[in-house]
Formats: sequence, C-alpha cells, structure tokens
Amino acid sequence: VQPQASGGGSAPAGDSLRLSCEVTGLTISNYGMGWFRQAPGKEREFVAAVTWSGGSTYYTDSVKGRFAISRDNAKNKPYLQMNSLKPEDTADYYCAAKTGLANRSPPDYDYWGQGTLVTVSS
Repeated sequence: VQPQASGGGSAPAGDSLRLSCEVTGLTISNYGMGWFRQAPGKEREFVAAVTWSGGSTYYTDSVKGRFAISRDNAKNKPYLQMNSLKPEDTADYYCAAKTGLANRSPPDYDYWGQGTLVTVSS
C-alpha cells in the first residue's frame, strides 16, 4: 500500500495548485485521509484531513479559507485544492491513510507514500 501524491510544482504567490493522491492496495472509503507537509529543516506537520465519508474536514489554522480537502471514493483518490498560495506553503506534501477517524496526528496514520514538492515564489 503506497499513496502517491502528485500535482506539485512551482507557482507564484497567489496562484493555485491541486494535489491528488493515487492510492493502490486499499479502498480509501474505509479510511480517513490526511494531507501533511514538511518544509526543509522542519518537522512534518498536519495540513488537512477528511473523514471516510467526506462529511467532516479539518484544517490547520494557517491554511483555513485557502485550502480545501476532498475525496472521490469512487476514484479512490483524495485531493487538496490550494488557493492563494504563500511562500510559507513551500514544502513536500504527503497524503496518508488512517484506519478509523481522521485526525491531525501524523503518528496515527497507517499508510504513507512519497510526497510531491510545492514551491511558492514571492
């Protein structure tokens, strides 16, 4: 099982990017899904999470109102729409799957894949 994030790239401040995550080996409809990021020299941090049904979403304060997490269980993919990007959003972004309820804690997530790099220029 390896979620594979994609959609990263370079963008100027104020622009938008949409990340998606290809998940193979499990059916995400049974899992909470989260997006996390890690900037150079910093610890991995929570960005957003969505419950298995998509009915509830959670965001870190710094992205509220700018980012939107969603999921398409039929396509077995979660997404992260990132608007009004800021230079401080620059990081590697990872998606992860968690049995049970989605939450903000990276150690609680069971499956992680490789990230996708987002670079935002000022």
